[in-house]
Amino acid sequence: MTRPVDAQHGVLVLSCEDAPGIVHAVSGLLLQERCTILESHQFDSPTSGMFYMRVEFAHVDGSPLDIDALRAAFEETAQRFAMDWRMVDSAQRPRVLILVSRYAHCLNDLLFRNSIGELDLDVVAVVSNHPDLAGTAEFYGVPFRHVPVTPETKPEAEAALLEMVRAERIDLVVLARYMQILSDGLCKELEGRAINIHHSMLPSFKGARPYHQAHARGVKFIGATAHYVTADLDEGPIIEQEMLRVDHALTPEELAARGREAETRALAHAVRWHTENRVLIRGNRTVVFE
Repeated sequence: MTRPVDAQHGVLVLSCEDAPGIVHAVSGLLLQERCTILESHQFDSPTSGMFYMRVEFAHVDGSPLDIDALRAAFEETAQRFAMDWRMVDSAQRPRVLILVSRYAHCLNDLLFRNSIGELDLDVVAVVSNHPDLAGTAEFYGVPFRHVPVTPETKPEAEAALLEMVRAERIDLVVLARYMQILSDGLCKELEGRAINIHHSMLPSFKGARPYHQAHARGVKFIGATAHYVTADLDEGPIIEQEMLRVDHALTPEELAARGREAETRALAHAVRWHTENRVLIRGNRTVVFE
């Protein structure tokens, strides 16, 4: 069969307890709706007994998809297997809010990748507790909003952030080295749709000047971890990790520079996989179909 060129693609992701017939039911429903499968991934976890699947599909003749009608058609299958599922139009660009402080590398990397089409994001705004990176946002034509945060004003600042998330219908919040700890309430509100980049492998050197701590310990590897934000600081489900080999000859500043490389790559991968509906969350773990 000839794959439809430039056809509208739909994406179905699901998880449920493993049982016979799931793949047959999904593929049969898509066939019934005149769809062809363009990409399919599945994972049967032997430890949890759970089944995970991601299917990308299009109409056989390349005609437009009616996603709402397809969701309705799939409902009976989903109920039969007690699935946790979602079905989306792959061309629908996610609305993203990027939070930053003073470090520019992750913000610049995300906006650059988006500008050349490596990411496909609708970046609604860059929000920062400092004014330093306004120029970076302006260079890429993204609105910048300065929301100062102090211990006294933190509740008001978080309320303003949450109002923006709701008013702008934000799909994903990215903490691109945002050096503020979010409150438990805000973490709960953004559960499953906020990604943070941590400056080392988890578990890690905690506290200030992590690369100086790493230098003092003579580490041989450094890395970065992209994970979902939860109320348990730096304990959210891990999406991606990057690791680089280092040696005794590197200064703390050189370690930090290498660390920035790992941070940008890990965060970009995590954002792309999340926005392409390639990540499924199960408790404190993720299944990632790259």
